[in-house]
Amino acid sequence: MLIKPNRGRAWLDWQRKLWSVGKWAGIGALFLMIGTLLFGEMGISRYLHLRDHAEQLDRELSDLQRLNSELRTDLDRVQYDTTRIEELARERLGYVRKGETVYQLAPIGEKERFPTVKAP
Repeated sequence: MLIKPNRGRAWLDWQRKLWSVGKWAGIGALFLMIGTLLFGEMGISRYLHLRDHAEQLDRELSDLQRLNSELRTDLDRVQYDTTRIEELARERLGYVRKGETVYQLAPIGEKERFPTVKAP
């Protein structure tokens, strides 16, 4: 049977120092990683900001999709619905049907609203 030679006290001290240095280096690296995770360029605060921005963009996208569908519906009505075409012609172009009478009311100006009375 082989017996290992005793390495002595110096070997044990060196081994303890190595473990101590390794332990403190590991703890330091751990704190460095946690600090980078929390405060780094691509840390948690950046992630939360980007997540909020993505949610805002999703809301804007859904609003734009809703508006797009409304505009497509309105476009279909303008192209194919004669009632809508007539309505737009009356509102925007001032068209009237044959035999209709149009009354236009002019706004009253400031001088006409409160006439000044001149003293004799």
